[in-house]
Amino acid sequence: MDVVIVASAFGADAIRRDGHAAWARVAARAGADGFEVRRELFAHEADARPDALACVGERIRAAGLWSVYSTPATLFRDGGTLDRAALSLAIDEAAALNARIVKLQLGGTEHGIVADAAAVDHLLSAAGASQARIVVENGQLVAGGTIRAFETLFDALPPASGIAMTFDTGNWHWTAQNPLDAARRLAPHVGYVHCKAVMGEGARRFPAAPADGDTRFATLLAHLPGDVPRGIEYPFLADATATTESTAFDTDAARQVARIAGF
Repeated sequence: MDVVIVASAFGADAIRRDGHAAWARVAARAGADGFEVRRELFAHEADARPDALACVGERIRAAGLWSVYSTPATLFRDGGTLDRAALSLAIDEAAALNARIVKLQLGGTEHGIVADAAAVDHLLSAAGASQARIVVENGQLVAGGTIRAFETLFDALPPASGIAMTFDTGNWHWTAQNPLDAARRLAPHVGYVHCKAVMGEGARRFPAAPADGDTRFATLLAHLPGDVPRGIEYPFLADATATTESTAFDTDAARQVARIAGF
């Protein structure tokens, strides 16, 4: 499978300061196949303009990588209904970047989403017109972070809808869901995996690299499709002896790419 480095793995401050394209080159040196651009890490709203996104996309491709476009926007509003405007904007911005995948949060209410016939018809039309594959991620809030909410969505969609799930291995802990249960129930719908372990408890949880020999993490990945991209979404460790900030991550980034590919 392809391994993607999520921009935030290099630190939010570095991405906002230098821009995504500069750090895509570091991802390429680490041996990654893809690079995930995060809309929330843009330093200015102008970074989301079509011309700016096209420039970043060209530089990512020049580094030998394909791109994922991630937005914090939710597919379903707080009231549970489909947010057509948010979906349309995400698709347009991903197209400007020339992304292979466009990722949104699921959203909705704590009780789930409203996947009625009108919503399904619009989703199918949007998926058919989108250059990038649409994926929705389980977030860290109960609204949009429960197994049942995703089952509601995929039960309503036909098997060949073109819409898939980003399965975040760590976010289930924030919503008190069992990750292995989620993998068993949702694996047929997974098109992208965000890889991370979780350290800490309660509000003090934070993402971390899976430990060497982490059998629970390995078992979780074994229940998910082995031919979909895996994204690294935990912080890399910097080498204090490096002469520049960008090269400080070279060793650990390369190591983590190899580890995630090998799990």
